[in-house]
Amino acid sequence: MIDKNLSIDALRIMLNSRFFEEKTEELFKAGLIHGTTHLANGQEASQAGLCMALDDGDWIVPTHRCHGFTLCKGSWPVAMFAEMFGSRQGLAKGLGGSMHMPDKENCNLGSSAVVGSGVPLATGIAFYKKFESLGSASFAKSTTQNPKELPPVPVKNLSVAIFGDGASSRGSVHESMNLASIWKLPVLFYCENNRYGMSAPSDKMISVDKVSERASAYNMPGKVVDGNDFEAVYEAVREASAYIKAGNGPYLLEVMTYRFKGHSKSDRRLYRTSDEEQQWLLRDPIILFEQKMIENGYATKEEIDRIEQECRKGIDLQAETALKESFDKLTEDEVLNLVYATREDRS
Repeated sequence: MIDKNLSIDALRIMLNSRFFEEKTEELFKAGLIHGTTHLANGQEASQAGLCMALDDGDWIVPTHRCHGFTLCKGSWPVAMFAEMFGSRQGLAKGLGGSMHMPDKENCNLGSSAVVGSGVPLATGIAFYKKFESLGSASFAKSTTQNPKELPPVPVKNLSVAIFGDGASSRGSVHESMNLASIWKLPVLFYCENNRYGMSAPSDKMISVDKVSERASAYNMPGKVVDGNDFEAVYEAVREASAYIKAGNGPYLLEVMTYRFKGHSKSDRRLYRTSDEEQQWLLRDPIILFEQKMIENGYATKEEIDRIEQECRKGIDLQAETALKESFDKLTEDEVLNLVYATREDRS
């Protein structure tokens, strides 16, 4: 069981994620943000459970539905809002928008609109982490040996390849899993299964009952966990992390959750029934976690209400701060200089 302090931190992080998404939707509807966005209301336990279980120096590579993971990994909400406003104060100087939010200071390589594209990048980070631990000569020698004969090589840090059920059948995902297994790379393959790839139900589009069943084909452990239960996700990630950092190679963790909103802001969710949605609203991860906190004596209803008010006010203030600077955008020359910058100019 997680303790009181960790529980309060987790609640704040999940509330900030929920309120960030609600504020983002509000700003889009007001015409203050353009383009598109992919909200993750309902998936907060999956985001917070992962990021809070990681150690300093562990990297993540999120999906296009990235706000919650980015926030949970430590990014400043003002910079995230600024990114969507197109401001130079944004995480990508206003050039990336909702789906592209890198933050290397917080070990977040950044998300991408290309489905599944972050998985090879996370595998590449893991490649480097093992290379760094072994040294170039030892690593080169290890790649020529039978992987089943290689002894475990403990590593300090890992990378997390985050992908959804919709990306789980892409070739790049399977290629990465295969290579990570062969070289025993320190990567956690984190499948956030929200049961729909756009409008396609995962149970009709995936050849197995659970994505985690595919782990055995790549000679790695696979586990499925309730993604709406923060504690279950947190403990599962800690377990997977310990296995990986001991030098045993990759691990596939599938977290089962549900997005309350559509795939994107233009999705009216006509492919789902209202009964299905109501059933999942009863399993709102934040409400479930708050109930558990009260049962454990960690907080009263009044204390939780106060935390909610503080978090909502904080997100509102940070959005207002970013909005005041939204006019401050890169010039065309500045953009071109960034695009054609040399490696030395970028450092």
